[in-house]
Amino acid sequence: MKIAILPGDGIGPEIVEQAVNVLNALDEKFELETAVVGGAGYAAHGHPLPDGTLKLAKEADAVLFGAVGDYKYDSLERALRPEQAILGLRKNLGLFANLRPAILYPELAGASTLKPEVVSGLDILIIRELTGDIYFGQPRGVRTSPDGAFKGEREGFDTMRYAETEIRRIAHVAFQTAQKRDKRLTSVDKANVLETFQFWRDIVTDVHQEYPDVALEHMYVDNAAMQLVRAPKKFDVIVTGNMFGDILSDAAAMLTGSIGMLPSASLDANNKGLYEPSHGSAPDIAGKGIANPLATILSAAMMLRFSLNKAEQADRVEAAVKKVLAQGLRTADIFEAGTTKVSTSEMGAAVVKALAK
Repeated sequence: MKIAILPGDGIGPEIVEQAVNVLNALDEKFELETAVVGGAGYAAHGHPLPDGTLKLAKEADAVLFGAVGDYKYDSLERALRPEQAILGLRKNLGLFANLRPAILYPELAGASTLKPEVVSGLDILIIRELTGDIYFGQPRGVRTSPDGAFKGEREGFDTMRYAETEIRRIAHVAFQTAQKRDKRLTSVDKANVLETFQFWRDIVTDVHQEYPDVALEHMYVDNAAMQLVRAPKKFDVIVTGNMFGDILSDAAAMLTGSIGMLPSASLDANNKGLYEPSHGSAPDIAGKGIANPLATILSAAMMLRFSLNKAEQADRVEAAVKKVLAQGLRTADIFEAGTTKVSTSEMGAAVVKALAK
């Protein structure tokens, strides 16, 4: 099985290195091939998603991705900025379903910003549609305003769009996922204001007829954001659009104690996927050896489960992470009194050691 390793920028190479060490410790015959992406891709080839990197990603059975982004590239035109690499990969690989679990490990209850009684036992899954919405809608740009109160002034504009097929396929993923969990699905929209999301609500409601065993709730995004903080355990599976999913999944990350604990999977129709931590490249701490590699290691576990059909090995990796946390080892982002602070590489080595046992 061929895995494309795309470390990217900032802390990406450090955290991906630890996930690769974990994969190598599984005694599986994986073919691992590394390529540059993001700012590293631009520096080497003049584009954040070089042709060779895209070719590798298409040929591989799965992609393990670090993070992209660096302040020194902020002055580039948008099409050449590092962040365009991940958008290009999602589009070219047909990755339309982003799965972001938010699980609070008992050992990290004190690291969450919410009271332990509010978040203890948290286990929710946010499913974000990846290929539509305002991120990709056309037309977009900067123009002279043709109408309205500020007619004649320069304005920026984007277009929010969703095709029926896009909504139906992500709804099916969400309902089928809910069937394997607690059979509860919350669809998050802004149907009271946006035509796009009234359409979203109508289509999700229609798809629900095929899954009568799943309880469906519709919720406006502002209320969902509030409920995630007030009573997060009321949710099981959440499905929403590209922009709302981007925001809500990062909010959910902090319920778990740190965004450094949040893995993600982006899947196509055949479960081929790109796996990455939910956090960014954090260039301000790159090279300091303090980044948390656990989200990347847990992303590798998701890769084993969803794309490589290695559920038993995925269980082993997740159990090793739990064991390391139970031992009291913590990187800086989840450190608290009474625990042991370790570096990025020390945390990765501890997971490999736990695997061996």
